[in-house]
Amino acid sequence: MEGMTCASCVARVEKSLSRVEGVTEASVNLATKTATVTVDPHRAGPGRLVSAIRDTGYEVPVQRTEFPVEGMTCASCVARVEKALASVPGVLSASVNLATQSGTVSFLPGVADMGAVRAAVESAGYAVPEVRAEEDPVARQVRMQREEERSLLTRLRVGFLLGVPLFLLAQWEMIAGPAGFPLSPFASALLQLALVTPIQFYVGSRFYRGAWATAKHGTTDMNTLVALGTTVAYAYSLVATFFPGLFAVPGAAPHVYFDTSAAIISLILLGRYFETRAKGKTSEAVKRLIGLQPKTARVIRDGGEVDIPLEEVMAGERVVVRPGEKVPVDGAVEEGTSSVDESMMTGEPVPKDKGQGDAVTGGTMNVNGRLVVRATHVGKDTVLARIVRMVQEAQGSKPPIGRLADVIASYFVPSVIGVALLTFAAWWAFGPQPRLTYAMLSAISVLIIACPCALGLATPTSIMVGTGKGAELGILIRSGAALETAHKVDTVILDKTGTVTRGRPELSWVRSASHGPFQGEKGERDLLRLAASAETGSEHPLADAVVRGAKERGLSLESPGEFHARPGHGIRATVAGRRIHVGSERWLEEEGIDASLLLTAAKELSESGSTVIFVAVDGKAAGVVAVADEIKEGAPEAIGVLRGMGLDVVMLTGDNPRTAKAMAARAGIARVRAEVLPDQKAEVVRRIQAEGKVVAMVGDGINDAPALAQADVGMAIGTGTDIAIESGDIVLMSGELKGVATAIALSRATLRNIRQNLFWAFAYNVVLIPVAAGVLYPHFRVMLSPILAAAAMGLSSVTVVSNALRLRRFRA
Repeated sequence: MEGMTCASCVARVEKSLSRVEGVTEASVNLATKTATVTVDPHRAGPGRLVSAIRDTGYEVPVQRTEFPVEGMTCASCVARVEKALASVPGVLSASVNLATQSGTVSFLPGVADMGAVRAAVESAGYAVPEVRAEEDPVARQVRMQREEERSLLTRLRVGFLLGVPLFLLAQWEMIAGPAGFPLSPFASALLQLALVTPIQFYVGSRFYRGAWATAKHGTTDMNTLVALGTTVAYAYSLVATFFPGLFAVPGAAPHVYFDTSAAIISLILLGRYFETRAKGKTSEAVKRLIGLQPKTARVIRDGGEVDIPLEEVMAGERVVVRPGEKVPVDGAVEEGTSSVDESMMTGEPVPKDKGQGDAVTGGTMNVNGRLVVRATHVGKDTVLARIVRMVQEAQGSKPPIGRLADVIASYFVPSVIGVALLTFAAWWAFGPQPRLTYAMLSAISVLIIACPCALGLATPTSIMVGTGKGAELGILIRSGAALETAHKVDTVILDKTGTVTRGRPELSWVRSASHGPFQGEKGERDLLRLAASAETGSEHPLADAVVRGAKERGLSLESPGEFHARPGHGIRATVAGRRIHVGSERWLEEEGIDASLLLTAAKELSESGSTVIFVAVDGKAAGVVAVADEIKEGAPEAIGVLRGMGLDVVMLTGDNPRTAKAMAARAGIARVRAEVLPDQKAEVVRRIQAEGKVVAMVGDGINDAPALAQADVGMAIGTGTDIAIESGDIVLMSGELKGVATAIALSRATLRNIRQNLFWAFAYNVVLIPVAAGVLYPHFRVMLSPILAAAAMGLSSVTVVSNALRLRRFRA
């Protein structure tokens, strides 16, 4: 555990753990910072223990690991692997992604490890391949995808090389009849057997391997359905070839279905091949992000410039970036001026001018000047690396809507096998002659057409494309859950400073009290000098504006004495022997100072949209200082778009109501919460949520982190280099307010796409499984051929992935 400092911490943690149902004993050691707990595992798991510790205000280190999983083919596989991982002692959460063929687990180090995780996956019938040293997860995914494509293509070539003559032979015999066919039925069947056997056991070997791996553990998946269906057709035809008397109709040889088995295997693999190709396109956004990083950097060493591999650059080194080159590291410009294209990060196409002292970000493009940059962050610490990590984590996460498909999939394959058995029995009992043939073909069609693959791909493919598209637009989405929740948002709360306004207030007016000691221009300069000197001890943005304004007017400032600050109210200090109060009207009143002489000027300035700061000298109201923060360019238009989307927009500010309403009116916002202190923002969010609203909180992630955490969706707005990417559920890298509307619109489009995929996956199975079983036959004499069933099954997964890829065309 982390954060314990004394015996009272120990007592608090022990008490919290002892309250967990199922815990019989809890002992905490301050020296080793560990807890030893005796617990009934059927009543409480590690997750509940960790929650109990965190509820007391301490932290438990958790390790999060992503790893590849081989052998998964459908949603049933996903559910099985997740169940196996969740059963490992010490695993707090587990998520498996069919589209990326990967798993992600969070576990307690020392309680669980990767060995236990690997064993759990293998116990479910799947494999965790060895990860190559220093191989990036995306590079690994690309390599595995290419290996899969090559394997499928090799088998498809064999399948079609042997399958085409097999199919032509079978159709020739069927069309020409015994009289017009040059081979005897037995010779034809033997030739077909010779052609189909390599297809059955080489081309279709992956289905047998997969089915056997799951059967060893008493489970089933899509491989089981295909292996069963094709084996039945192959075995029936094999017996009919060598023992025709068992199935022969008097006067005719029994029909064999070798071509059916071959066609099923080849068509399903063809569908799998197209599906693999399409899935590769879902992660193109991440591949493009990784491609932004140059392979080498030009550093200044021993007075000269030398090119070295990027991974060898160290923080603090000076890096040369020539025109047309990508900036290799995060850093600050020390020499030169240029324009830098930051569209990869912010989505904004206009290059930004950079000069000495300006921050630059690795992966951006230096357009037209030579720059020397002092590296501040390299390797995995750069903004680009964190963006890639965040997008990868989001693509591997699973939103709540995806859980429904997993639950259904866990029962899907056994249910389909049951339906196939009932279908066989019904045709055998009530069907026309030859009953065995009808029963067999209908059961095979049911087994083959059922498609748990589409269920498993419906959600993750849309999440991958949606989060990738967001990254292209400068919108980083932390998780699938955040992406899903954003589409439900009906209220957007905007923190004024830095979100609606530029976030850099400027001194605009100084007004002294009428009949006071600070009259005329000289008096106002003296008043400003005293106020600014007192404010040099404050870190508040408004204080910074006053200090900067005084210095710009050529005033020399003194260091304050006896400095005291009350957050959200004001400061008290001594300057040149005089007692100075600077802050709100309420602050002066609390200090026993009558501010009535300043109210007329304060009202006038507030109604113009300025923030008014009251100043008192030696216990008497002396004047007011006004600070104005300009509305961001494009903010009114962005707010108009939000309102046009049917969203309620609320602005939070610490300003007084008059100033707040004036600023809100200029920005086009109807609802304002004024005089809200930083630590009250989360409570305001809670109150609005209590009205039944789904709230998105938009802020800079600095003094509004609790509000971002409290909101249903926290959106941190910044410029990438000056923002903690970890601040919000969604990060708007451009710093522009229009990103809020884009993020919500993207969420709506992605959820609409997921629903379309799920509808297709469910409707496909609900409609076509009964058709395959033969419900149309009694009235329309229509049966679904197993070959058509295989084609439909392969098409269903391709349709789902292709529909997800439509999100790449999303426009803000």
